[in-house]
Amino acid sequence: MATNFYFNNFPANQITSEQLLVEDLVIEALKIYGMDVYYLPRTTRDQVDYLFGEDILKEYRTAHPIEMYLENVSGMDGEQDFISKFGLEIRDEVTLLVSRLRFRYAVNGYTRPREGDLIFVPLLNNFFEITFVEHEDQQTMFYTLGRGRGGNVYVYALKMKQYVFSSEIIDTGIKEIDSQIRDYYPKTRLSLSAGGTGKFVNEEIVYQGANLAFATVQALVHDYAIDQFIDVYRVQGNFASGVVKGNTSNAQWTINVVSDAATMNGAFEDIFDNARIEASSDGIIDFTEQNPFGEP
Repeated sequence: MATNFYFNNFPANQITSEQLLVEDLVIEALKIYGMDVYYLPRTTRDQVDYLFGEDILKEYRTAHPIEMYLENVSGMDGEQDFISKFGLEIRDEVTLLVSRLRFRYAVNGYTRPREGDLIFVPLLNNFFEITFVEHEDQQTMFYTLGRGRGGNVYVYALKMKQYVFSSEIIDTGIKEIDSQIRDYYPKTRLSLSAGGTGKFVNEEIVYQGANLAFATVQALVHDYAIDQFIDVYRVQGNFASGVVKGNTSNAQWTINVVSDAATMNGAFEDIFDNARIEASSDGIIDFTEQNPFGEP
């Protein structure tokens, strides 16, 4: 038996004014009760390590401001904070709702949020990684008045976990975002010899070579101690003893010591453990032998 076409709430081939009204009200509610966040799409989708099934190095080069609604009202979801055999682990999870229509307008070139992309939430001052995009459940207004504009539901529910940084490139050009992550990059300390000229400035490019175009290695300045050392991060290549130049300041100094462990701190405690393990193992195993684990 066919439904009454005079009261058909779920038309198959048309969009009703009621559907448009619901969607407009949803967007307005998100703008009133939501918060401003940044959507960071992963820009290295075509570079995949097929052996491990992951990106060779993830990069996030753009950030798109958009309003989203934080569905968590009583705290974080997930396993939250606990001590495991690997130390302190933070597994906070949140759910954000975003309008499907607003997302298409705010993020050019994307029809839906994608798993693996990041959301920076200024209110929480943290990054979250999208693990799943839900579009067919109660959270996403399951087919209210039909399928809505564009043949889909009105909102996406983004299931996210707290982002675990592992040296990915986050360079959006927005200071609010980039400054949050710069202290988490592994840093290399370059000790300076006397007799150099100029003063390096933070965030400038330093390099070795005839010029930046033909540089053998380059990095960004994180900290600079006058006449003592510079700490650099996002190193491309390997620094060696010789002259290092500043691309902005035109400073030129000779470096004589390159150390990857001199700047370790609490943020890199898991990396610093590697240095402790190596130092302890040197007192147990003689690595000068050709085969320290067996017969020659």
